[in-house]
Amino acid sequence: MRRTLLAAAVTTAAALTLSACGTTEPAADKKDDKKAPGSADIKLTDGTGAQVKLDGPAKKVIATEWNVVEHLVELGVNPAGVSDVKGYKQWDQAVPLTGDPKDIGTRGEPSMDSIAALQPDLIVATTDLPEAAIKQLKEVGTVITIKPADAKDPVGQMTKNLDLLAQATGTTDKADQLKKDLDAKIEAGKKALADADLAGANVAFADGYVQGNTTSIRPFTSGSLIGGINEKLGLKNPWTVKGDPAYGLGATDVEGLTKLPEDVHFAYIGNKDDKSSTPFTGVLAKDKVWTSLPFVKKGNVHRLDDGIWMFGGTGSMSAYVDNLVKALTK
Repeated sequence: MRRTLLAAAVTTAAALTLSACGTTEPAADKKDDKKAPGSADIKLTDGTGAQVKLDGPAKKVIATEWNVVEHLVELGVNPAGVSDVKGYKQWDQAVPLTGDPKDIGTRGEPSMDSIAALQPDLIVATTDLPEAAIKQLKEVGTVITIKPADAKDPVGQMTKNLDLLAQATGTTDKADQLKKDLDAKIEAGKKALADADLAGANVAFADGYVQGNTTSIRPFTSGSLIGGINEKLGLKNPWTVKGDPAYGLGATDVEGLTKLPEDVHFAYIGNKDDKSSTPFTGVLAKDKVWTSLPFVKKGNVHRLDDGIWMFGGTGSMSAYVDNLVKALTK
């Protein structure tokens, strides 16, 4: 279930502006037996600019992407349906699934029949899905479509999505607390790095994967979510490759790593269940270019804990801060 994982996302994510403005108005129709006493309609503008109206806070929610799943779980909303449950459990252990959600298919191709059978209050999709798939989802139920990432403001986009889902589920107080907790985690991490004389240190985060005889490395530029968190920690991003406009992800190979500064700290996350995701301790262990790199010789290569979803929410980013600070200051 490797996130080749973002290939579709990189090519389909559009540069859209998410406006998470929620308003309420009194319930107008008492004969609507779906509404709880005293509930109110909720009007939202989703990531595509579409206006979405809910009868009240959504309780039975389906998510087609893992970042949405993570947001919902952290907000205290057990998703009724999740794309690729097994994959989520492998790649996102920072925010474990709650309840027993039904698997609704793959993230790139959710099953309309499975979703319809659950009769959800709300389906949350992302612009990573083709428009045709989103159109089909709208025939099944009420849909909010979010913009999952934006390299212009990666951390801000993540929190905007959290806020939008909080409005849709009536959990805005929880969202506010999650944001405060992440801010506090970042400030504590920034101080710990400064105390260790690591303020402004060069940190290059990447992931890698092996396909046949080819090893590919994917740099997380300053436009990535992890890149944005690193900058808030007071660290420098030394990648010079260009990232895509949504996720801020670039592309290089082992030779491309020779362009990194000698004092760089190289960090990555893999998956013990997917050997193709850990080339830095696998096929590259005997590669002459890799082993000759100054940061490799100095031991400045840091594998962070598995299960931190690199494209997730406040939970994964908090776990990332803890892991990175620990690795750099040990």
